[in-house]
Amino acid sequence: MQGKDLGEWLLHELYIAYLEARKNKRGTSDEHTFELNAMQNLVMLRDDIINHRYKPGRGIAFIIYDPVMREIFAAPFRDRVVHHFLYNQNAKWWDERFIYDSYSCRVGKGTLFGVKRMQKHVRQVSRNGTRKAYVLKFDIQGYFMSLSRKRIFERVCWGLERQYDAKHEWLKNLVRGLWAEVIFDDPTKGVRIRGSMKEWDGLPDNKSLFCQPPGQGIVIGNLSSQLVSNIYLDQLDRFVTFELGWKHYGRYVDDFYLVVTEEEFKRALSDVPKISEFLISIGLTLHPRKRYIQEVSHGTPFLGMVVYPYMIVPGRRFKNNFHHAAMEYTMGFLDDDSMISYLGYMKNVNGKKICKKMFDLAGFEYRF
Repeated sequence: MQGKDLGEWLLHELYIAYLEARKNKRGTSDEHTFELNAMQNLVMLRDDIINHRYKPGRGIAFIIYDPVMREIFAAPFRDRVVHHFLYNQNAKWWDERFIYDSYSCRVGKGTLFGVKRMQKHVRQVSRNGTRKAYVLKFDIQGYFMSLSRKRIFERVCWGLERQYDAKHEWLKNLVRGLWAEVIFDDPTKGVRIRGSMKEWDGLPDNKSLFCQPPGQGIVIGNLSSQLVSNIYLDQLDRFVTFELGWKHYGRYVDDFYLVVTEEEFKRALSDVPKISEFLISIGLTLHPRKRYIQEVSHGTPFLGMVVYPYMIVPGRRFKNNFHHAAMEYTMGFLDDDSMISYLGYMKNVNGKKICKKMFDLAGFEYRF
């Protein structure tokens, strides 16, 4: 595709990406500035991409404390459009390759889906709680900060070579060029700080991009980062499920688990060093302390919930966040949508007890 056809196609795809990027961002000044001259800005973005002039802009960095202290880099809205464009071009191909039990940043999945899938695995392996079974749950140490941008780009290109045939060589080259700009961009250079750098004093070095060596670490939260983090750990998923042969496995970002029978437990323990060695081979480290190995009957903490064979209950952090949200709601600091979101989640797990407690706190009658 060349000339006018390429320009029209790319503008159309960027417009679709723009509509998706502005969802939940329409109250921001950056989005509003872009929207005032949306078509002109999209045409300029298209021309920059076609002429290989596109460079990521400078974002804003700040610290948040919900649920824990974290560093956030907010990309300019123009770059968010590019992130959505790349996602639209490549996510479907990768999604069809991903194993079923990869839960994060996938349409129709997410945290609630992941929690319920873990419970399904627990029920199957324990035969509905009638036989002893074990959960082995692990975490990757400093996942986003440990990622090599060079290795990520190589993995993305591995997929591009298989996704596009010779007839679409032009699109492969266009997308690869954009991925290179996004992945190899150093967001710390020229970033604007919201607040003061003193706010970073309590953040460990292994959780900040400012403290990583050149070429290492990616921004947490960008749509492009969410996709490439899944792309990179697809290697782990396939190693555990196909090479080691574990059927009852699941992963959400860098948290993953195995559910095994009593007879399989010894072999599962012997496979942990193999998993650790595999992670080392792709530049990652199994967290030495965040390891949970327990009988399923005792309950397994996962994604804010505690999973048992016959019930799922809110974990301590989720209950604390819910309590904090309820207090803010009663004082008028939180909107209805936020509380509805919590209540909707509670409806899908065993959360009636905590819901009643929150309603009592707010002075309302709980009728559900």
